[in-house]
Amino acid sequence: MLKSYRPLLSVPHLPELFVWSLVARMNIAGLPIGITFLVADWTGSYALAGAVSTTLTVGAAVAGPLRGRSADRGRTDRLMTLCGLCYGAGLVVLALLPASLWWLAFPLCLVTGLFTPPASQVGRALWPRLTSGQTRTAMYAAESTFQELVFVLGPLVAAAAVGMGGGVGAVLLIAAVSVAGSTGFAVAIRRAGLAEPPEHGPEAAPAGGNRNRSLMRLPELALLVVVCLLLIAGLAAVDLVIVAWAREMGRPGGAGILAAIWSCGSLVGGLVAGGLAGRPRLSRRAFAATAGIALLIPLLPPVLELPTPWLLAPVLFVAGLAIAPTLAAATEQIGDAAPHERRAEAFGWMNTGITTGVAASAPVTGWLVDLGGPALGVAGGTAMVLLSAVLTLGAGRTGRGSASRAPEREDGPRPAA
Repeated sequence: MLKSYRPLLSVPHLPELFVWSLVARMNIAGLPIGITFLVADWTGSYALAGAVSTTLTVGAAVAGPLRGRSADRGRTDRLMTLCGLCYGAGLVVLALLPASLWWLAFPLCLVTGLFTPPASQVGRALWPRLTSGQTRTAMYAAESTFQELVFVLGPLVAAAAVGMGGGVGAVLLIAAVSVAGSTGFAVAIRRAGLAEPPEHGPEAAPAGGNRNRSLMRLPELALLVVVCLLLIAGLAAVDLVIVAWAREMGRPGGAGILAAIWSCGSLVGGLVAGGLAGRPRLSRRAFAATAGIALLIPLLPPVLELPTPWLLAPVLFVAGLAIAPTLAAATEQIGDAAPHERRAEAFGWMNTGITTGVAASAPVTGWLVDLGGPALGVAGGTAMVLLSAVLTLGAGRTGRGSASRAPEREDGPRPAA
C-alpha cells in the first residue's frame, strides 16, 4: 500500500508544499471553538456566537471562487501572503474588541471571511502541475486523508488555548497560526517556481475560451460541486448528532473523542484507498459512505438506548472508512473537469459548496434531532449523502472532461510487479 505514496516524497518541493498547505488550513478547524467562547463571554449567548461564526463562513463561501480566480490569473505567493495578513489582522481586531461593541463582530467577521487564505484550493490546483497518473491519485488521497488530522488537531489546539487564555487567547493563537501558515506556504510556492499561473494550453479553448464565463455553466463541474455540498452536509449532520447525543448522556467531553475516532476511520480508509491501482470510482465510494453512516441509525435513541457512548466507537470507525476516499475521488474529478488554467477557481467553488453544506446542515439536523432524536438526525444525514451518491452516477457523462479522461477502472489491489 505504501508503495503508492513513496513517489510523492521524491517529487521536488512537493513534501514542503503539502505540509505548509495543511498548516495554512488549521484555522478552519480551530476557529469556530475560539469564536464560540469569545462571543459567549461577551454576550452569554451561544446562539449569537453561532451567528457570528456563520457570518465568517458566509464571507469565506463568497470569496472561494473569487480567490480562486485571482490565483489562476496572478501570483499565488502574493495572494497567500496578502490574504494571510488581512485575515490575521481581522482576527486580532476581533479578539481585542471591547465586549460593549460585540455587535461589530458581524461586519468584521464578514470582511475577515472574505480574506480567508485559499490554501486548500491553491494546493489542489498545484498538485496536477507536479504529479500525474497514479501519483496524482495518491496525492489527492494523501491530501484528503491528512486533512482529517487538521480537523482533529485544530479543535484540540483551540481548546487548549481556551483553557489557558480564554476565547481571546484562542482567536489570537489562530490568527498567528494562520499568518505563519499562509506565509510559509507562499514561500514554499515561490521556492518551487510555481507562483505564476500555468500557461494556457490548446486544450483550454473549448471550455475556457471565455475566462469571464462562470465555471458553474460547465454541467459536470456544477454537478460535482452539488455532490460535495450534499456529502459534507450529511457528514456535518453526524458531527452535530455526536455532540447532541454525548450531551444528552451526560458526557459532553466524550463528543470530541467519538469525533476523533470517526476521523481516524477516515484517515485509515484514505491511506488504504490511496494505495489502490486504477482510477477511483467516485460513485462506488459515495455509496459506501452512505452505507457506513446508515450503520449508526439503529444504534441511536430512540431506536436503541446504549448504556455507554463508547459502544458506538467501533461503528463510528467503520462509518468513517469511506469518507476520505470519497472526498479524494471528488477532488480529483473536479480537477479533471475544470479547464487546467482555471483549476483554483474550480476548487474555490468546491470550497463554497462545502461551506454552504455545513451552514445548511446545522438548522436542518437540529430540527430533526428535536423532532425524533439522534437517530432521525443521522437518518437525515444519511439521506443527504445518499442523494450525493445518486448524483455521482451522472458525473463523467456530462460536460467537458468526460471524453478526455482515461476510462475509469474499479478500485482494486495493485497488481504484482
